[in-house]
Amino acid sequence: MNDVDARMDRLRRAARYRYERLVESEIERGSLDPDEVREERRLLRAKDVGQHARALIEEAERRGVFEGNPYHGKPLPSNDGRHDPDWWIRSKIEREQITGIAPPAFALRKEDAELDEHLDALSVERDVRDVLEDFNARVKEARRQLLGGPPVVTPLRDVDAEVVAWRDRREARAASDAAAAAAQAAASDTRPSRWWRRRR
Repeated sequence: MNDVDARMDRLRRAARYRYERLVESEIERGSLDPDEVREERRLLRAKDVGQHARALIEEAERRGVFEGNPYHGKPLPSNDGRHDPDWWIRSKIEREQITGIAPPAFALRKEDAELDEHLDALSVERDVRDVLEDFNARVKEARRQLLGGPPVVTPLRDVDAEVVAWRDRREARAASDAAAAAAQAAASDTRPSRWWRRRR
């Protein structure tokens, strides 16, 4: 054992001693529950923490702690086998339809999915460009991860390509509306009116 390891070992033993004295004094003052301290010490001494955790879960199952849990014995919903540390917050947001407080990664992903529909409601190209530029600026800001949270995977939108797609959708809707109006007018012209049928 070299000098650094020996020094670190002495520091660890000193810290453990100070911690145990602190725990004992807190138990004497009544601010710590002796049963909880005993359980914590047992956990720290356990050689296999996973085995200890499984034993605690089995004990809790015998006491009925998990009764009424909708996920007991079932796979978690929306779990496709990949590790997702944010599954619980995402499922809560979807289940309760929470808006306005989601992390930027989730909020931008949802906004990206609904962006075409939002753009189609606009009638001026300048407004479409403004919305797209604002969206791209917020995606760039969120990618800096200044506030933390899950990574932002929402892609930037190409403003010029989106404007062309917006125009194409507008023209297709206008052509469809015109065709529907023409079909309706043709259908109403072929039927004789009631007064004409009565006179004949």
